[in-house]
Amino acid sequence: MEPDHANKVLSSPPALEAKDNLSMMHSKFICCKLYISESRNTMAIDAIDSAARSDPQAAVLSKFEDCLYNRVRYTLVSYIVNDSSTDELIYSPIRKVLMAMMESAFSTINLELHSGAHPRMGVNDDLSFHPLGQATMEDAVRLAKLVASDIGNDLQVPVFLYAAAHPTGKSVGAIRRELGYYRPNYMGSQWSGSMLPDVLPISPDEGPSNVSSERGATTVGATPFLENYNVPILSKDVAVVRRITRSVSGRGGGLPSVQALALFHGDCTEIACLLDPDHVSAYQVQTVVEQIAADQGLEVEKGYFTDITKDRMLDKYLKIASTAD
Repeated sequence: MEPDHANKVLSSPPALEAKDNLSMMHSKFICCKLYISESRNTMAIDAIDSAARSDPQAAVLSKFEDCLYNRVRYTLVSYIVNDSSTDELIYSPIRKVLMAMMESAFSTINLELHSGAHPRMGVNDDLSFHPLGQATMEDAVRLAKLVASDIGNDLQVPVFLYAAAHPTGKSVGAIRRELGYYRPNYMGSQWSGSMLPDVLPISPDEGPSNVSSERGATTVGATPFLENYNVPILSKDVAVVRRITRSVSGRGGGLPSVQALALFHGDCTEIACLLDPDHVSAYQVQTVVEQIAADQGLEVEKGYFTDITKDRMLDKYLKIASTAD
């Protein structure tokens, strides 16, 4: 007779079984990065954190706070369910959790009292959706539009769609430039208070055309998964670093698909980058920045990621969600 522990050795742990069951039930997943204009107000962050825990099937995989930027980014992942006959997305737990988080942000943050070294045009400044697993860009677009409608109609905040969620694929950068997003209005390199006019110069895709100075506006987009990579340059001369930034970015003729922004950050100026890891690596960004900065006689520190990689994201979500079960 075999010893009693034989079956225990061969069977899977409960957490692994739950993870396997979740993988069998769902093959499509979505990532959303929610950027909120606050990181110094502990009461506000605690309220948003509490709202983020309202459904364990929509898990926060990472949270990045920067006190100087006065900004926090939450990275959430959940599954999505499609209609069996039309294949259109009909449900994801992430939709309700995002609304709860944004409502908490609006109830605890006043944009008129906000200041920081990162530009922003709203309390809930940006949401970007990215397909994971077998989800398609069409799935990400559908969910982005549903959430944009929620924000515009239920919360009465103007929403601008971008990238794949926009009818013509308009970039978030183009929208922000039209709205004056990149023009500091405080101490030469920072932003303070509400920066949008009461009546918007361009029409939003959802919500009212008039702007609450306490809430601002929001951008919502759908893109391939992007990585956040920041490169510190040991210079307080933001104008010089901005010239380097333009040379690095795809828009300035640098690395394809790289979006970059020069931001004052204490004793240095950071080049904050968004890059598509399928086309450009962080190593390439770092190398190009170092080469251009060397020509200006500037020292560059090693850059750093502010989020987990796409490769780790789905596995981490399945572990968290299965443990919650």
